[in-house]
Amino acid sequence: MGGSGYACRYLYDKLSEDTDPLSPENIVMIMTGPLNGTFAPNTGRWVVCSKSPYTGIWGESNCGSWFGAEVKKAGYDGIIISGTSDEPVYLEIKDDKVQLKDANFLWGRGTFYTTEKLKKLLGDEKAKVACIGQAGENLVKYANIVSEERAAGRTGMGAILGSKKLKAIIVKGTKIKLEVTNQEELRKAIITARDYVKSSFVSQMIGELGTSGAMDMYNMTGELPIKYFSQPQWEGAGKISGATMAETILVKNRFCHSCVIGCGRRVAIKEGMYKTDEMEGPEYETLVSYGALLLNDNLEWIVYINKKCFDYGIDTISSGATISCLIHHFKQRNITTDDIDGLKLDWGNLKVVEELLEKIVFKEGIGKVLAEGSNALAKKFNISQEEIATVNGLEVTYHDLRSNYGMALAYGIGSKGPSHNLLDAYYVLLGVPLEEIGIKNIDKYNDNEEMAEVCSLIMDYRALYSSMIMCSFCNPLPSHNAELIQNAVGIKFGLEEVKLYGERIANMKRLFNIKMGLTPKDDRLPKILTRPFNSGGSAGKTPDFAKLKELFYKFRDWELNTGKPSKNKLKQLGLDTL
Repeated sequence: MGGSGYACRYLYDKLSEDTDPLSPENIVMIMTGPLNGTFAPNTGRWVVCSKSPYTGIWGESNCGSWFGAEVKKAGYDGIIISGTSDEPVYLEIKDDKVQLKDANFLWGRGTFYTTEKLKKLLGDEKAKVACIGQAGENLVKYANIVSEERAAGRTGMGAILGSKKLKAIIVKGTKIKLEVTNQEELRKAIITARDYVKSSFVSQMIGELGTSGAMDMYNMTGELPIKYFSQPQWEGAGKISGATMAETILVKNRFCHSCVIGCGRRVAIKEGMYKTDEMEGPEYETLVSYGALLLNDNLEWIVYINKKCFDYGIDTISSGATISCLIHHFKQRNITTDDIDGLKLDWGNLKVVEELLEKIVFKEGIGKVLAEGSNALAKKFNISQEEIATVNGLEVTYHDLRSNYGMALAYGIGSKGPSHNLLDAYYVLLGVPLEEIGIKNIDKYNDNEEMAEVCSLIMDYRALYSSMIMCSFCNPLPSHNAELIQNAVGIKFGLEEVKLYGERIANMKRLFNIKMGLTPKDDRLPKILTRPFNSGGSAGKTPDFAKLKELFYKFRDWELNTGKPSKNKLKQLGLDTL
């Protein structure tokens, strides 16, 4: 279809378990989808795919902003990057004029400077830039790629660009009208889908309060991770919520290309030590990483550290979680002051958190270990993997599975490691209308066949989303999406194709991971995530993951002993040659 599905099929043939992700032999793909640039709702996203240097399996990170649509306007569905450069370079694309240019003058600079400087050199402020900061240059394993104050944040795609000495890509396209199969019918389908999404209560709530709009509710239900997943509730949650942001520092909404929701927050702090002009505000995941996980309720400081992470080009989820993991195990006396450059760690100590972030980006002292992530920290200090909140080496995201059992499958069996986007049971079970493809709104505390089936169907549907590419907050009816695809691409596409294509893409990613060495033993959850709390909204609750895993395998027709899709399943999906 496009996006990450296309990338995975391409990379499956090119890469192997022996491919070093930071070597010239690795390939990174920057992909758009078939609806990108058409103004179908919330399809302005783009995706970066490769073998992850952080996990060693499928690497995928998608991003909003306007970069993807600009690539499409320049005439391309994607960019495939292989090899490496001896010296820093950047890629300049102006329609069919494509050049690699010297970037020594940008090396060592942050993403804000890089973006501004490249636009001035090109002489076009409307050009779009995607670039790495110092974290990517220094091969921090969870470095990201930043574009127009948005980030392709997870699985270390920025480190791959750093290893290839590719500092940035700047794109300017002039194609006004994209070629589609049926322009008039597509226009009607876009209007129908946009109107439906705009009328949705969930869309309106996210537009009003942003991605952190449910922070207070999550605190009550036990969905909010606190104090490195060790505390059920926290009185500081309200101080960093979407409602508080809206009341205090919000300037206006931020809309990505073709977006009809506007979850982005443009914020400004008018006075004080964290004073800043209007900029992109922190998303829910960042507010947890540098807020709830650290017991920090200073919203202005989170805005400040978020800006630093953007400029350095580093994933806020993995960086914040790794730092909170260090503090947690320091407080548990598994780590001493002498182990960490004489630092004295405590919850809510913002000065030391900022110092640790600097050490990570520039790989100084304990930062050399932390730049490799939470698993490297555990190995260094002989800490059990059961007490580290990672799966397949990637830090879990921030919808506590004790409050929503579907997230156990999202974290335990995610295609790129734990992800709240590629199987968003937490969101779908709020009442997102997907009954057309069999996704029912069920009790979130189920750990039975019903939950396994619903999560399997969600995984497939979001796999299709990762190829279209559509934002997972945007949920027209599946039949609306089928009409969009059919009229844009010109292939028969109904609800059966929605299900078939999604399942094929999700299984393709599973095959890629198995080729990279993944086994059923890697589909696991650490005890720190499953240990029930004695109080709070999820008191006494935890899913039976072993049971859910077996049911999930059976529903997907994956072999229990190998974790592979069965031969019958592969034949059904048209993947039987793999």
